[in-house]
Amino acid sequence: MKKIVLATSLTVASLFAADSLTVISFGGDYGAAQKKHMIDPFVKATGTKVFFDDYKGGTAEIKAQVETGSVNWDVLDIEYVDLEKACSENLLEKINPSFLPKGDNGVSAVNDFEPIALNECAIGNIFWATAFAYNDKYIGSVKPTKLTDLFDIKKFPGKRALRKRAQINLEWALIADGVDAKKVYDVLETDAGLKRAFKKLDTIKDSVIWFDSWSQAPQLLNDGSAIMAQAANGRVTEFNVVWDGQAFDLDGWAIVKGSKNLEKAKEFIAFATGTKPLAGMKDVNYGPTRKSSSDLLTKEEQNKLPTAHLDEGFKVNGEFWADFGTELNEKFNAWLLKN
Repeated sequence: MKKIVLATSLTVASLFAADSLTVISFGGDYGAAQKKHMIDPFVKATGTKVFFDDYKGGTAEIKAQVETGSVNWDVLDIEYVDLEKACSENLLEKINPSFLPKGDNGVSAVNDFEPIALNECAIGNIFWATAFAYNDKYIGSVKPTKLTDLFDIKKFPGKRALRKRAQINLEWALIADGVDAKKVYDVLETDAGLKRAFKKLDTIKDSVIWFDSWSQAPQLLNDGSAIMAQAANGRVTEFNVVWDGQAFDLDGWAIVKGSKNLEKAKEFIAFATGTKPLAGMKDVNYGPTRKSSSDLLTKEEQNKLPTAHLDEGFKVNGEFWADFGTELNEKFNAWLLKN
């Protein structure tokens, strides 16, 4: 796995003297924003040698490292939909937020962070949403405005691009089929609800391009391969985002169980989740988890964030996916293989 060394400005002597840290995230514009506002400033402030790389998400790579005792990662950016599973399987270090600094407004971290951001295994760094977007160049004169439009082949003929995971696709199928978003997990937990979700997905299956990484969504919209694409909202800022039915969640910085750089990892998290670094994630339209960070954003900037549209969507239920994710993803993959 190729690593990107982000401490090139340091002298050779200081490189040998400095501690090192491996930080894993999702690459693309998102990773670039983290590099600009979190990693590069941390390197400059501490002299730490940081290796920055990306992964596709999920828990498989984390589990492999922990179970084999070959832990190569220290800090990773993890989606909260995966966090519950990773934490319950003891793949991550427990984190007491007492080491976090006050906000720039002088408020303690516990009171400055949104409560949902402080997880026992991670410190939230962004609010983000899975939404769908379209490219004006290819969509035609009629524009989609609702989640149901994603499932309307007759009104919007053409390919849709969806991430190849059960998460969100099953919820969206039920909501598009008339289930109240507030009750979607209650319905999905039943056999009848799951069958209903797959039946709805059957209606668009032949018109779907499946992708693995969020970075592929804007590419598919750019070249017209898909007229609509599911995406993490910050990946499609240059396109038209439809917020209806958005599945919002958080990402957080976590520490892999068995990291040999535990204290340095905590030092990085404390720095990266400060008021100004978190506010910098506006560059990719993700909402900060600190209230003091929001104070640094204009109203216009705030309106581009998923946090301004929470009433148009639903919170992803991490506990549900921790309990049922393995089973549902197996059924989803089996469904994909059916003709």
